Amino acid sequence: MVFKKMMRAFGVGGPSVDTVLTNPNTRPGLNLEGHVNITGGDHVVDIEYVSLGLVTKVEVESGDSEYNQVTEFHRLNVAGRFQVMPKQPISIPFQFPMPWETPITNVTGGQRLHGMTMGLRTELAVAGAIDKGDLDQVNVHPLPAQERIIEAFGRLGFRFKAADVERGHIRGSRQTLPFYQEVEFYAPPQYPGVNGVEVTFLANPQYMDVILEFDKRGGLFTSGHDTITYNTVDYRTVDSTDWAAQVDAWCRAALGRRQSYAPQQGHYPPPQQPHYGHQQHGYRHRRGHGMAGGVVGGLAAGYVAGEVLDDLFDGD
Repeated sequence: MVFKKMMRAFGVGGPSVDTVLTNPNTRPGLNLEGHVNITGGDHVVDIEYVSLGLVTKVEVESGDSEYNQVTEFHRLNVAGRFQVMPKQPISIPFQFPMPWETPITNVTGGQRLHGMTMGLRTELAVAGAIDKGDLDQVNVHPLPAQERIIEAFGRLGFRFKAADVERGHIRGSRQTLPFYQEVEFYAPPQYPGVNGVEVTFLANPQYMDVILEFDKRGGLFTSGHDTITYNTVDYRTVDSTDWAAQVDAWCRAALGRRQSYAPQQGHYPPPQQPHYGHQQHGYRHRRGHGMAGGVVGGLAAGYVAGEVLDDLFDGD
């Protein structure tokens, strides 16, 4: 009897949990739906709660060093106290709301952004012990506005470099999460003096802020620096905007160049004049991990197939 009590204290013979997503593909602002399936073990167990947490890898700067940290940024309790009998099957349905600022992991065609991870972790609390054993991969696809802007960078000749999530707050922004995503591109030749640009989307139900950070090269008598612009997109203008022309205009304004992008005849629709929110232009010195020059082939360069979260979250 004492041995059995000890085994139970260590969770041996306890219930098993398996979370099944109806569809692992979602977008910011939508719901993930599914069921948490619990199967009783060989003895009666009192469950304190069942919760779901959205987790991703976040880059953290500490002094001169950087490291990745698995961070939970949204949580939902799907069940309170209840009892599970031996071998009893229990299925708990849920709808998990995705925050509007959730980083995207996939782009056009479902290709996964290299370096991006996202998972839904199930937490089961039994007798004060917490089991975080079930982790399901989540694919976060871009909002229509995000997708059009990313495609526009590709049509202008920008080439994908990397994507990551960084802890911290962008000064002057309406950011709500404790981190922000950066999608980095190498700049094409028509933007001389620029190594690349980092794009951050801060979405909410009505509009989306697009923050562009340009990595400018230094000259003979000047050091390199970053220029930041803040642009607001009204979702109502998404389908009526020539996004290649609009993104080019953002870039030209930030770089202080008057020459505008001239689309090939018949390739783009005539430029529209949608309403955009107030633009602000900022300046700051380059950070230590700013972009380096170089060229990679195509916008899709750097994308990889879906990866196994057990490997990406190894050690968590």
